[in-house]
Amino acid sequence: MNQVPSAHSRSLRHAVAADFPAILRLNEESVRFLSPLTEARLAALHGQACWHRVGEENGQLVAFLLALREGADYDSPNYRWFAARYERFFYVDRVVVAAAAHGHGWGRRLYEDAFAAAAQLGIATVTCEFDVEPPNPVSEQFHRRFGFREVGRQSVAGGAKMVSLQAATIMAA
Repeated sequence: MNQVPSAHSRSLRHAVAADFPAILRLNEESVRFLSPLTEARLAALHGQACWHRVGEENGQLVAFLLALREGADYDSPNYRWFAARYERFFYVDRVVVAAAAHGHGWGRRLYEDAFAAAAQLGIATVTCEFDVEPPNPVSEQFHRRFGFREVGRQSVAGGAKMVSLQAATIMAA
């Protein structure tokens, strides 16, 4: 019997190294929308992240968000696109919610949390990207609700994907 989780069984917290196996499983589950991630690459990104949060539901890690600021040593073509154009930014590299937890509000909670962190850091621009070829209309609609707008496009993955580069302006704290 499915029960709606109680508020006490859902929490956001900072990611720790012990979460890496679960984060890697979640990333692999959604890899068609993301770049692949190895344990070594995850550890490197975690070390540079300005915000790395996980969501737990009933004791299981079901979502995560990893973000970096300007100045990171990150070879992502999307991150580098923003770094070449924005002096200060809060880049959401990836946000992933387990398929079994879709519709439970995790994406919204993680983005609200990230926007609050960016505001606290005094960063007015949150950036990200999502696929437009192949299309990802769910991500497009989700990001639109947070005020993201397209600021560019680029071909990635050897021409296999086209991404929409997005920015949202927030009120800094």
